[in-house]
Amino acid sequence: MAISIIVPALNEAANLRALLPQLRASSPGAQILVVDGGSSDGSQAIALELADSVLQSERGRAVQMNVGGKAAQGDVLWFLHADSTVSPLLAAAIENALADPGIAGGCFRLRLESPKLIYRLRDAIGNMLVDLTGIALGDRGFFCRREVFLALGGYPEIRILEDAEFYRKLKQRGRVMQLRQTIGSSVRRYEALGPFPTMLFYSFIMLLYVAGIPIQMLERMVRGYMTRRS
Repeated sequence: MAISIIVPALNEAANLRALLPQLRASSPGAQILVVDGGSSDGSQAIALELADSVLQSERGRAVQMNVGGKAAQGDVLWFLHADSTVSPLLAAAIENALADPGIAGGCFRLRLESPKLIYRLRDAIGNMLVDLTGIALGDRGFFCRREVFLALGGYPEIRILEDAEFYRKLKQRGRVMQLRQTIGSSVRRYEALGPFPTMLFYSFIMLLYVAGIPIQMLERMVRGYMTRRS
C-alpha cells in the first residue's frame, strides 16, 4: 500500500527541518510532498533538500492540500501539519486500518507537546470528543484513500474548518476511525494567545459548528478573537 504524505507549509522552515527527517525515517517508502504557499523564510530550500517534491500553490491550507492530493502518486494520502511530530508506528497503523475495505479514512489521537497539565486535560477531552462526535481537525493527521479524496473533490476551499468539513464528508464513502496511536502537535498558538482562554474559545467554536452555525459567522468570530489577543 503506497502512501503519499502531503505537508502544506507557509514560513515553516524550523518545523520542516524537524518533521521531514522524521517522515523519511519512519516511512521510508512514502512519497513526501511539501506544498508551499509562498514562504519567505527558507522553507522551500529545506523542502527541496528533504522532500520528494515541492509544489507551489496559492496561500491557504485547503488549497495547498488539494494541490498536493491531486499531484500525489500513492493510493493512500496522509495529510500532516508542518508542526506535527510522528513516530514509526503511524504509517503501519494507517496500512492496517485501510486493510479493511469498509474504512474510507481516519485520524490519530492528539498529544499537544507540552508537559503542562492543562494540555493533558485538553488531549483527553479532545480525543474523547472525536470518538463521540465523529468530527476531527487536521492536526490529528488525516489519512484517506486517494480515490475517496478525488471522488469528494478534496477539501472545501474555505478559510476555517475545512478539515472538519472534509472529515465529515469522508463518512459518505465509508467508515472513519480515530486510531489509538498518537500524533504530536505544537502548542505555539495556545501559548501565544493564552492556553486556557484559547481552549475555551475554540471549544465554543466547535460547539457552534456542531450545532450548525454557518462557517462564515464562525470565521468572523475567530478573526475577531485573533485580533483582540494579538
